[in-house]
Amino acid sequence: MKKGVVCIGMAGAGRATELHMHAYVRVSHVTVRFKTIFARRQDQLEKAAELYGFEKITYDYQEMLDDEEIDVIDICTPPYLHEEMIIRALKAGKHVICEKPLTGYFGDPESDELVGNKVSRSVMYESLMQTLERIREAVRSTDRKFMYAENFVYAPAVVKAAEIVKARKSKILFIRGEESLKGSSSAVAGYWNKNGGGTLIRTGTHPLSAALWLKMQEAEARSEDIHPVSVMAEVGVFTKQLTEEEHRHILADPVDVEDNGTAIVSFSDDSKALIIANDACLGGSMNYVELYCNDSHLNCRLTMNDAMTTYLPDEKGMEDVYLSEMLPIKTGWNYPFVSDEMLRGYYDEIQDFMEAVCFDRSSRSGFDLAYETMRVLYAAYKSSEEGRRVML
Repeated sequence: MKKGVVCIGMAGAGRATELHMHAYVRVSHVTVRFKTIFARRQDQLEKAAELYGFEKITYDYQEMLDDEEIDVIDICTPPYLHEEMIIRALKAGKHVICEKPLTGYFGDPESDELVGNKVSRSVMYESLMQTLERIREAVRSTDRKFMYAENFVYAPAVVKAAEIVKARKSKILFIRGEESLKGSSSAVAGYWNKNGGGTLIRTGTHPLSAALWLKMQEAEARSEDIHPVSVMAEVGVFTKQLTEEEHRHILADPVDVEDNGTAIVSFSDDSKALIIANDACLGGSMNYVELYCNDSHLNCRLTMNDAMTTYLPDEKGMEDVYLSEMLPIKTGWNYPFVSDEMLRGYYDEIQDFMEAVCFDRSSRSGFDLAYETMRVLYAAYKSSEEGRRVML
């Protein structure tokens, strides 16, 4: 690596890549070079390369790994591809950024259809733990950095909450977190073999990771060992009951995944975290993490927040004006996303990763958080299927 310059190889050309690239161009104190972008769809790849200014395109992932100039592989592909791509990149001597979720159970994504209806969650959980151990071994066997792209732990409100908890040595007694939408724009969001689950893993990952990370900060400040010990959960499908007319405002189309999930995580200090995710949230996306502490009450609202409100009687001139994620109409009262990618943590996430690589330090979000998040998520799936508390 040239001093002060980090060379990027990007894997993927979809929405996650878009979010990362918007953050890369705002990195300060480090020069970022966009060398090569990899994807499999020609139209998507060529458009992304031109839009983001990559020097090269490739349809061969190995070509990026063989490029000695590339320092970091940023993995923004669907989750069923993550394990192989992570391990190959680490073995090739590259630092790795991996978009959430880290991994999951997919069966054979190319041939196993509707695995969500066929495979028990207990089998999935055991398989997931083997996958996590393979990735952990790859991470431990190299001096390369693994950085987990969980933007919630970089959201300014969550970071400020952690600062307060650490300064006061507060006890976090209860956490409530949620990310809910009206569904997903992804054509494969309804299939387990592509995503490793439904809304709980697609959106619930965010508040769960934030809750786990905040408890880690509390443990560090108080010099205590605090860790999750059990999970109780309920997941299901409630949009299937809707008629076509009733379903018209909701994008969720679950085939063999859930469209709603609620999990209660119990920690070793008897504190709790309630995690909510569903695909029936109209009017934009709901993202928050709320902390009930022994000496404070901290409410982190990422979206919808009230930094700005708008009232529009019509949509004249608003065709290209973005107000909010998953917002079908812009008339009436709304809460526009103001500096959305900053408030949800994307900017500081990439800044931290680039500094970690350039200045040889650890990133705030790494493998331990990714590991715990996946372990708890699949224990939640197992809990829901078996109708009992699952011990970790």
